Amino acid sequence: MANTETALKEALTSIEGATGVALVDYTSGMALGTMGGSKTFDLNVAAAGNTDVIRAKMRTMEMLGLKGGIEDILITLSDQYHLIRLLSSRGGNGLFLYLVLDSGRANLAMARHQLKKIEAELEV
Repeated sequence: MANTETALKEALTSIEGATGVALVDYTSGMALGTMGGSKTFDLNVAAAGNTDVIRAKMRTMEMLGLKGGIEDILITLSDQYHLIRLLSSRGGNGLFLYLVLDSGRANLAMARHQLKKIEAELEV
């Protein structure tokens, strides 16, 4: 089992093209841990903003009567992928992993696979 810092470090170093990662509480919008990012890309601001994305999707699913849970949400930009993975592990309720990838270097399928593996090993 990995703690938050170890899981974030593994995501940033083992996922090709990763430039930033955060563990976020989507009930409050607070990042519980961040790694990477840059002076021009504040992971705390991005984490807080992406809580709105999750809340909107959950409301929409509820209005549509969809019963399945959200596994992950992908946002593609011209030069980045933003991957939001809701934690389904015990103790992870209300949390998500947020991964920023350079789309020119990243293999999206492998990134999703690695992030799922990191989630399984994360102890919150």
